[in-house]
Parts: sequence; C-alpha cells; structure tokens
Amino acid sequence: MHGILLYVCAAVVVAAGSQVLIAFAVGEPGPPWLILRQVWGRPFPWVAAGLVALLTVMAVVQVAHPAVIEDLQRDPHGGWWRVVTALLVQSSGGVQLVFNLAALIVVAPIAERVIGPAATLAVFLIAGVTAQVVSAAGWSRVGGGDSVAICGLVGALAVLCTLRGPRPGLRRLALLIPAAAVVLLLLANNHGVGLAVGCVLGLPLAVLPVRPRIPAGHG
Repeated sequence: MHGILLYVCAAVVVAAGSQVLIAFAVGEPGPPWLILRQVWGRPFPWVAAGLVALLTVMAVVQVAHPAVIEDLQRDPHGGWWRVVTALLVQSSGGVQLVFNLAALIVVAPIAERVIGPAATLAVFLIAGVTAQVVSAAGWSRVGGGDSVAICGLVGALAVLCTLRGPRPGLRRLALLIPAAAVVLLLLANNHGVGLAVGCVLGLPLAVLPVRPRIPAGHG
C-alpha cells in the first residue's frame, strides 16, 4: 500500500502540476517546443539558466567521476554542509539524473517568470535544503537529488494558482498538489517536505504584487 500511495501521489503531482505549468507558460496545451521557446524567451530567466547550467555541469561530473556522489550526498557520517551539496548530485542513477534535469529546464523558468528571480532561488534553496535536513535526520539518511527543490517550486506555483488563478477548474486541480504533499508527509517521503515548504512559501507570494501569467477563461 505504501508503494501504491507513492505512485498515486507522483501521478497526481505530475498531472496537476503540468496543467498549472502550462497555464502559467502559454495558457493552453501545445507542443513542448513551443512551451520551451515561450518560457526561455524574453525576459531571459537568468536564475533558471544558472540553476540548469550548474546542475548540467554536475551531471557531467558525476557521470565522469561517480565518486563525487559519495563525496557530496547527505550522509550521517559527513559534514552538515552535505544537506546543501546533496542538491547537486543525483544518487539514484541515470533515470533520476535525466528526469530531474528535464523537470528543472521546464519548471525553473516558469517559476522565475511568475514569482521573480529572487523568489525562485529562495524557494528552490529553502525547500530543497529543508527536505535534505529532514531526510538526513532520519527519513532517508543517505542520498541526494534536486527533485525536492523542484517540488518546492511546483508547490509554490500551485498555491499561487489556487489563490489567484481566474479559472475555477484550474484552481481546484491545483489543490491536489498540497493534498499530495500531506499524503507524502504522512508516508515520510522527502518530496512531501519539498512540496509542503513550497506551498507554505507560496502563501506570502500570493498576497504580494505578483501578476500570475494565467489567462482568464473557462476551467
């Protein structure tokens, strides 16, 4: 049952999150190349580009020198700084590496366009490091990956969409993401921490003078 709930939550976050991201990016579903061109256009998302560049370099480094994973991942016998460097390596292999990098390429520039560069970096780091701290404290003592930080961005966008989105159907759909975060927390899964922290950080962003790129329409 534990595994089934994890897969269900993952499916919910991906399905609902993709709709929220599309709404922020281009309004309506379209070809992936069109969405990417839109979110990587002007104004250029420099923070997103920096994150993607950094994680791309680290991906190449860990493929060329796998020992770097053990050097940087969270480890109860390592230094406290590993809760930060654990965001730089993907400890579960090639599938995690490719999936996380692809997700970052899509999510980060959309987040930067909606909440701004400073908030994007802050949510990424706060959600990511918090999830790594909780993991190191006992949930999953050894490992690494930036998916928890990406979840933070998705959580923040979901809350912003829920509170400020003009389309009722999309607002209701976005509510599934915080709900999934609660279930993941009950399952002691660190992605739930990333999502939950992102959702909490999304609350003050929703009352700031931010203009979400969600077009009005029928939901």
